[in-house]
Amino acid sequence: MSEAPETPEVAAPETPEVAASDAPRKRRRGRTAVLIAAAAVLGVVAGTCTGYLVQADREPTRLPPLSQPVLAQSKGKAPEPLSADRDRRVKTDGDLRELLLKKPRGTREPDWPTGEDGWMDLAEYAGNYEESGSMFGQLAMDEFRRAAVVGWLDDDDYSVEIRLVQFRQEGHRAAAGNVENSQYWADDAEDTDSWALPGTGEGRAYVHNDPYTEPGYEPLYSAEAHAWRGDISMEIWVYGIKPVPKKMIMDLAERQMERL
Repeated sequence: MSEAPETPEVAAPETPEVAASDAPRKRRRGRTAVLIAAAAVLGVVAGTCTGYLVQADREPTRLPPLSQPVLAQSKGKAPEPLSADRDRRVKTDGDLRELLLKKPRGTREPDWPTGEDGWMDLAEYAGNYEESGSMFGQLAMDEFRRAAVVGWLDDDDYSVEIRLVQFRQEGHRAAAGNVENSQYWADDAEDTDSWALPGTGEGRAYVHNDPYTEPGYEPLYSAEAHAWRGDISMEIWVYGIKPVPKKMIMDLAERQMERL
């Protein structure tokens, strides 16, 4: 029997070796984030434990006593109430006309109406302004209370009118605002001199050097003064056919403010 021919051995194809450095690498996702989160949690825990330990070693803070010391009451009589001469509130709540300057001797009654028995109501007082309608509304909002007025004519043909306007002032200082409004227009007039009124804060007196002229009438010079104290604003108006002296308006304003 013949032997089968031997099958030649076929060498297996060689597999190329891949270098370790050339093999693709897989990145582990999330490992760094997990480590950071774990460290943060450990830090919070460690800080909390440290805080408890520090607080445990401290002495407890004492609370303030609930009872307060009793204040000793002063002995003796209570002070006497102010007299009417010293209590300004008594004066200003009384007859406001009593606080006006008295008419000088030898003077005459003015040719224009000066209120009803020395009083001016809201409508009459607002009527002294050019825009009386809007002024009426403004005075009503400013809590106009009442106005007292006095006026006279002297031998030198100067006319004088003094008004004391009182406000309730529950919301704001309306008396000061009324003075500021009048001073605004006085300051706006041309060729006007002005001076501060002593002892009145922001009170001022004005002399207008340019007369008011109208055909058929003599030139009319004027001066005015405005100040306030408490809930009362003061207005003084002087007119004449001659320039009004500074001394005249200043003297009237200072003497009137002394009565408030």
